Amino acid sequence: MTSTAETPPQRTQAAHRPPLAHVVSIAAAAAMGGFLFGYDSSVINGAVEAIRDRYDIGSAVLAQVIAIALIGCAIGAATAGRLADRIGRIRCMQIAAVLFTISAVGSALPFALWDLAMWRVIGGIAIGMASVIGPAYIAEVSPPAYRGRLGSFQQAAIVIGIAVSQLVNWGLLNAAGGDQRGELMGVEAWQAMLGVMVVPAVLYGLLSFAIPESPRFLISVGRHAKARRVLAEVEGARIDVDARVAEIESAVRGEERPAFTDLLGASFFFRPIVWIGIGLSVFQQFVGINVAFYYSSTLWQSVGVNPADSFFYSFTTSIINIVGTVIAMLLVDRIGRRPLAVVGSVGMAVALALEAWTFSARSAGGELPSAQGWVALIAAHGFVLFFALSWGVVVWVMLGEMFPSRIRAAALGVAASAQWIANWAITASFPSLSDWNLSGTYVIYTAFAALSIPFVLKFVKETKGRTLEEMG
Repeated sequence: MTSTAETPPQRTQAAHRPPLAHVVSIAAAAAMGGFLFGYDSSVINGAVEAIRDRYDIGSAVLAQVIAIALIGCAIGAATAGRLADRIGRIRCMQIAAVLFTISAVGSALPFALWDLAMWRVIGGIAIGMASVIGPAYIAEVSPPAYRGRLGSFQQAAIVIGIAVSQLVNWGLLNAAGGDQRGELMGVEAWQAMLGVMVVPAVLYGLLSFAIPESPRFLISVGRHAKARRVLAEVEGARIDVDARVAEIESAVRGEERPAFTDLLGASFFFRPIVWIGIGLSVFQQFVGINVAFYYSSTLWQSVGVNPADSFFYSFTTSIINIVGTVIAMLLVDRIGRRPLAVVGSVGMAVALALEAWTFSARSAGGELPSAQGWVALIAAHGFVLFFALSWGVVVWVMLGEMFPSRIRAAALGVAASAQWIANWAITASFPSLSDWNLSGTYVIYTAFAALSIPFVLKFVKETKGRTLEEMG
């Protein structure tokens, strides 16, 4: 008679098989906040010119309405770390989901310019919270061998959110007859673009009820039995769960909740590792990446491209963004974080320099000659590709894993806040800078891409393959 029972070697092999599918599903659900981050950040691209026309405002005021959400992002990022340490990562996700929903409804039905700005600030707070909680949570539930790839889910979700928002904008624009202010579902087309975000916002909230709390948070609040169950779920029977609990507990035993003073160093205000995190965040934004996502339609229209084509080019840029992110996800745990960052910086510097050159050839009417127009389009896509396969993923992965356990959430909050402030500076300044000199603006972005190379080589340490408890 043939037995169907597993032989001991088969049971051993099964016990040592990592529960990767389960961890992937958890990381994907948590990364839904990244999707909303990307969607909310980029959806405004389709409404810029309609807002300018409806409220009859100039470039300076328009820039502040677009950029004001980033102030909310900085607030959300600065507070999320401490809040997550008090009430847990999952509860923070649920609060962010509620804020995303409120922002979507309010932005779609504004009474005036001031309340549109207010709803954008509320959405910005949600984005800031998601930008901190997503990477921290995914890093804390991921096995070390897969942490880089799983951490890159955050950026993958962001770029998918950006692409979906551009596709939805393009579809709604065509449904409204190519007019951003055309009537659609009882409102103007641009209002529908902003309101559609309520769907993923509600989905994010529902998914947050289906994933476990971070084992590190559970241990920090004394819920060891639950932490053991979560660790067994995400790291499998192949590990000694008691040993992992003891390892994590030793990292948090006797520690008080991180205070702002824990981030301070003997000199230069912050500890060096916090400054490095701030530097990564600032360089990521000062290359001008979000100009491509907030203003690309307006930018292409300013150099002679018709509105429908400008929306299409914005969508193709988003597809390139996804391709680059997939490349980074495949390479981040194989070749490491630093090599990807350096390759990306070189590629971005070259692409931005080409854009600066092409924009210098604009005619008095603002249009580009045919040859320069094609070079500008190819260079713009090349810039996004090199950003996506490097800094887009690497920065979020490193911010989730580079800080010592005691200060991780608080330091990540400071670094993310710096990123949003830098994002605000670029977003708010671009309309005025482009009116002054579009080519000169891209020379500035090129300089920051070039400067990021020595910064990485001198200050940034590789984190590939190290456990979070080793980051001390």
